[in-house]
Order: sequence, then C-alpha cells, then structure tokens
Amino acid sequence: MKKAILFTIVAGGMISLTGCNGGSGLGSNAIIAPYDTPYQIPPFEKISMSDYEPAAKAGIEQHNAQIDSIIHNPEAPNFDNTIFALDMSGEILNKVQILVDALSGSDNTPEMQKLDEKLRPMFTEHNDKIMLNDSLFQRVKAVYDNADALGLDQAQKRLTEKYYRDFVRSGALLNPEQKDTLMKINTRLASLSQKFSANVMHDMSDRVIFVEDSAELSGLPQATKDAAAELAKEKDKKGQWAFTATGATRLAVLSYADSRNLRKQMYEMYLSTANHGDEYDNSPIINEILQLRQQKAKLLGFNTFADYATDNVMSKKVENAENLLMQLWRPAIKKVDEEVADMQAYANAHGDTAKLAGYDYYYYAEKVKKEKFNFSEDDVRPYFVLDSVVKNGIFFIANKLYGLTFTEMPDAPKYNKQVKVYDVKDENGQHLAVFMTDYLPRATKAQGAWMGEMLSAYNYKGDSIRPIVYNVASMTPPAGDTPSLLTWDEVQTVFHEFGHALQGMLTRAPFRGIAGTNVDRDFVEMPSQINEHWASVPEVLQSYAHHYQTGEVIPDSLIKKLNEAAAFNMGFMTTELVGAALLDIEFHKLLTTDTIDIKAFEQEVAKKLNMPEIVEYRYRLPYFKHIFDNDMYSCGYYTYLWAQVLEADGYDRFDKEGALNKAVADDYRHFILEPGDSEDPMVLYRKFRHQDPNPAPLLRNRGLL
Repeated sequence: MKKAILFTIVAGGMISLTGCNGGSGLGSNAIIAPYDTPYQIPPFEKISMSDYEPAAKAGIEQHNAQIDSIIHNPEAPNFDNTIFALDMSGEILNKVQILVDALSGSDNTPEMQKLDEKLRPMFTEHNDKIMLNDSLFQRVKAVYDNADALGLDQAQKRLTEKYYRDFVRSGALLNPEQKDTLMKINTRLASLSQKFSANVMHDMSDRVIFVEDSAELSGLPQATKDAAAELAKEKDKKGQWAFTATGATRLAVLSYADSRNLRKQMYEMYLSTANHGDEYDNSPIINEILQLRQQKAKLLGFNTFADYATDNVMSKKVENAENLLMQLWRPAIKKVDEEVADMQAYANAHGDTAKLAGYDYYYYAEKVKKEKFNFSEDDVRPYFVLDSVVKNGIFFIANKLYGLTFTEMPDAPKYNKQVKVYDVKDENGQHLAVFMTDYLPRATKAQGAWMGEMLSAYNYKGDSIRPIVYNVASMTPPAGDTPSLLTWDEVQTVFHEFGHALQGMLTRAPFRGIAGTNVDRDFVEMPSQINEHWASVPEVLQSYAHHYQTGEVIPDSLIKKLNEAAAFNMGFMTTELVGAALLDIEFHKLLTTDTIDIKAFEQEVAKKLNMPEIVEYRYRLPYFKHIFDNDMYSCGYYTYLWAQVLEADGYDRFDKEGALNKAVADDYRHFILEPGDSEDPMVLYRKFRHQDPNPAPLLRNRGLL
C-alpha cells in the first residue's frame, strides 16, 4: 500500500530552511531548525512532543506568507513564479505533516494520538483555505490556460494540469457559501478518519483470546506459540497463550490450528473488529463519513461520491471499474466452488463431516495443498528469515536490475529502535536515496503495510534533492532464539512494499508534485505488485531463501512445489479481494440520508453478487482502513485489481524475455519507475509494454482461465 499523503498542496518532502521565524522564539524547535543530519533525515531523538504544535502554527504562518507572495507577484503568472513556487511552498508545515503522518501510523503512542487528533483538523482547514483561495486559483488557471504560449515542456504541463485539476476538485469554482460548507465537511472528515483508524488499532490490540490448555495449540507453528506465550506474559497471564487478530497471528491460527473452536474464536473476533457495540465501534463514524462524502460530491457537481472518486484517475468512470471487477469476479466465484468441493471431500475423508465454514477455509486449504502438491507453508517458512528476505532478496534484485547498493547506517536517527536505515547508491556509486525499514509489530503500530516518504525528490534548474523513503509492516516477530520467519504471504508483502519504495527512490521527475509515487492511484499499485513476481524467481529465491538453522539453500524441488502451488486457492483469494472492492464501490454509490445498518448492507451486497457463503470480504467496512483512513483509496480499493491487470501484463514481458533481463529492466526503469507522473500513465505503460494492457495474463496467473 502506498501511504496516502495527508494533504494536497503540501505534498512530498521538504527543502532546507533559511531565516524561518528566527526571531520568534522558535529557533530551538528541532522541527523548524534545519536538519543537521545525513541527507536531511529528521533528528527524531531531538524532537519532543512540545515541538509539534508550535512548528505547525509557524508552518501555517510561513505558508500563508508564501502564498500571499505568489498572489501579489507583480509579474504575469508563469510556471516558475506560480506553479513551481506553489510546489515548493510550505517547508516548515511540510516537515510537521510528514512526521505526524509517519508516526501516527508506525509509532502511535497515546501522546502522538492526541497530537494527531489536534493537528489533523488544523492541517485540513489550512489546506482548504489555500485550495479555495480564488486569487491563487486565478494565477494557476492563467498558467493552465496559457501553457502552450508559455512554452511549457511535458513535465511542466503535467504539474500545471495536476494543480489546476486539484483546485477544481477541491472546490475552486464554488461560491463563497459553498466553499465554507466544503471546508467544514473536510475538517470533520479529517477528524472522523483519525478516529476510525485509532478505533481499529485499539480494538485489534485490546481484544485478546487467552488459551490455558496447551492441547488447543495443536498444529500451530512453534514461532506462533512462542509469540503467544510472550504476549500472555505481557498481559500478566504467564503460563497461558494470548492471540490477537493481527495479520500474521490471525492467519497462522486460521491456517494451522487443529482446534476448530480456536479458529472460530479468531475468525469471529476479527470479523467483529470495531463493530461490537463498545467505545471502539466504527458504525456511527462510517455513517457520518458516508453522509459527508455524499454532500461533498454533490457540492462539486457529481451524482455520487463514487463518480467523484473515479473521475480523475485512469478508469475515469465507476462503470469502467465495475466492468473490470466483474471480469474477475465471475470466474473467481466459479473457482471457489471447485476449491470448496475439494476441501469438503478432504475433510469428510478425514472424519470431519461438518459443513465447512469460513473459519475452516484456510485450515483445509493448507491440508489440500499439502496433499495435492506435497507442500505446506511450514515447508518453506524456515527458509524465509526476514533479514535475509531484505538483504538477499529485495536488495539483490535492486542490484541485479538497477545496479543499486544498500549500506546500513547504524548511527542514523530513528523514530524507533526497530527501524533500520540504509544509504542507497546508484550504479555509479552516487547517493540515490535513504531507505528506512520498520517491519516488526508493536502495540503502537497500525495494522497493514505501507510505503511513505520523509523527503521527496525534485531536480529543477540545477537544484536537486534525493528522497527519504520508508517501508512499514507488522511481520511475524522473532521468538526466543528463533529469528523472524515469514509466511509466503509476508515475503510477498516485503517485495510489494519495496516496489513502491523503488518508484520513490528511482524517480527522476523534476518536481515534487509529480515525483515518485505521486501518480494516479489506479497506477500507483502497479510497481508494487509487479515487484512481487521476483519473490518466486528461482535465482532470487536461491539468494535469500536459506534455512535459518542449517544455512541450506532452498532446494529446487521445493521451489518447484512453491511455484506449482502459487495459483492454488486463487478463487478464494480473488473473491475476497474483488468482493471488498465491489463493497467499497457499492457503499460509495449510495444515495441516502438514513442511517445504514452496516452488517445488513454488507449482506445485501453479498447476496446481490451471489457471493459464496464461505467467503468473507477481505475487509469488512468497520475495519476497512483503506477507504476510511483518508480519501486516497475511498471508492478506490478496486485500483489494486486495476493495477494487477497492468502488472500481470507488464511482467509478461519479463516472463518472455527474462526475469533478470537488464535491457527489459532498463525500459521498465525508464518508462515506469523514473518518470513519476511526468506523463499520462497509459502512455508510459504503452511505451514499456508496446501494447494496451490485457487481462488474460492475470486470469491465467490465477488459474481462472
């Protein structure tokens, strides 16, 4: 997942500051002061909680002055004095927002949560005032209207168009009363989104299944049992085992626990996340968000929020997104029927005559996979040591394909001791980027995995800044003397997020607003998803997959089984993913002022889609952070599928010409990873692929043709 940037204008990284509020008594503020650190890494150890609010206020003051300077520039509007000046404005505020955005997800202590609750509405209100500033918009519009006469190049036109479109979509064409209404809506939405995410995080970490009888642990991997024992000890239940519904733990229980009762408890606890009537219940928040988003869409001239959300991306219309999803949905649910029949037959043959339920699916999927392919996740997990997956996996392919090298910076500033920081150099030995990794779970970290930036790149008129990029996830932790051993899904997640990181690190776009991952949201997931393919390339596997005890390289026979089993269970996996995407769209197509019964609505959509009874949505609405944490993926979860069509078709070229073919990698780097949003993404895709995207490779890869 690409971490959404909080706000429109102040997007990306920061530049060096000179003379900012030098006499205001803020000179000692560690956020405002120039970062005297390698490559402008934030000096986390010097920043205190008391620095944030004064820095935010100073940042808003500075940004307002810069915007005022743009508006009152006596020269006629041109690219440099309007668009570029706007793109580079807000240095102090940008620094604050980047830190709050990063830490509210990865190290959200109670203090940071309170700060986030206070600052996020303030940021949103400030952003709205700028986006609804008519004098500023008129200068942007003047450059947009006269782009050809001003002789703008492709990248300058693209950035100008992007700002113009953002202003219009933010309400620049509204009357004063409507603008005021929109500002109130956005401020309230920001507050609700923050509360939604906090509820999910707290509910996930607070609700625990305690197990007293060791017999209930039958079938579970030792690493999972060890981690559960550690958690129980932390919860003052030494001698017991404690399980939360967080990703790695939940999947381990559902996949391996012989105890049907334990699987059922885990399944039901997860499905009721933030939706069981307590203080963390997100149902009222979801209803209010829907109403506000609908009001916003109407104000901006759209029938539904779904129409608004798809208007400015590759799909253009919500119908196009739905049509793509249905091309995947129909063969997927048909495949589920076959998969369930195989599992039911296996269960019956082994003495379990009960009709399989949702909490049985992963368990019997593992059993059938082992029988069909003589393969189990447990067979490969000892070979997937997190540290090796990183250093000998993702770093290996980055070197093979792009010539990059990664040198750890042990003394670099870090926001948490679990973070690792790397100096990334290009094929010529020149500094390219800083890369930060934060892979282990903790109570203050939100669920999921994402990429973000502490500093964005730009390169204009001889002034060049290279980025600081980070990956965050919550992988299976080490336990005792056993290192962090990943599931295959977690390995793919590491490769996925690194695909985002590569686009951020390799960018050569000249301006922050179009650099790196600042691309259409239904294109941004292509580089991440295409990068997953290299996880299973034999030469790459042999580089990173070494047994944690013996050092043995993963055998060819095991690689063969892994690849043969890759399409197994794809009916289920595709159905839960497409189902969630369709649920997201159906929700944002709603036109109602009534309070919605969330569970009833989900069931209604499932019935309409003829969703197999045994399959649940990948995410139910009360914990669907993608679509409620911010607006980037709201009515946009489908973009993962849209991008998967692009990645499957795009990787087909590597598949045919060589997974580590340097010439193909050079094209991919030049046309996909480096340009950012300098050109229309479909144009860039065609330049790389030499054809329009074709869904057939995706269906074939998933065994759905």
